[in-house]
Amino acid sequence: MNVKEFLSVIRENKNKELLFEYATNKFAGTNYHLTEVKNVIFETVDCGGAINDWKETHIQLWESPKEMGKDKYITTDKAVNILDRVNGIRPLWLETEMKVEFGNADFHTSIMSVSNTVSEPTKLIIQLFTDETGCKAMDVCTVSDVEEETCCSESGCC
Repeated sequence: MNVKEFLSVIRENKNKELLFEYATNKFAGTNYHLTEVKNVIFETVDCGGAINDWKETHIQLWESPKEMGKDKYITTDKAVNILDRVNGIRPLWLETEMKVEFGNADFHTSIMSVSNTVSEPTKLIIQLFTDETGCKAMDVCTVSDVEEETCCSESGCC
């Protein structure tokens, strides 16, 4: 989901509680805050020597220990206000993929993509998933279970 789509979804679901589901039936606590919006530029070189460039937007959530047991989540309206304020200071990259950075005592900090949104009468649930790592150079870099040296010795990668 890109930033523009995310903004559209939260604007369409006015004044609903905004929940982030980071694993099946596990949600960022009611004490979470949207603490930072990051425009991120990736400039990488993969193991095959190819250059890769892309941009993403990361929204960081943080659970405040001082607000444990809070009754309600922040609302979609508050999230819109925060994102509009950010956009006025440093423009949001609307066409980039939006990811959510979150971690707590029960879940390691991860940067997760949005897999789905669920709109209920009083809440909007943003369902997240973690991406697996992969090899961008699979067409030139193959790792053989039998020959450990294959990737580095013959393909010219690694």
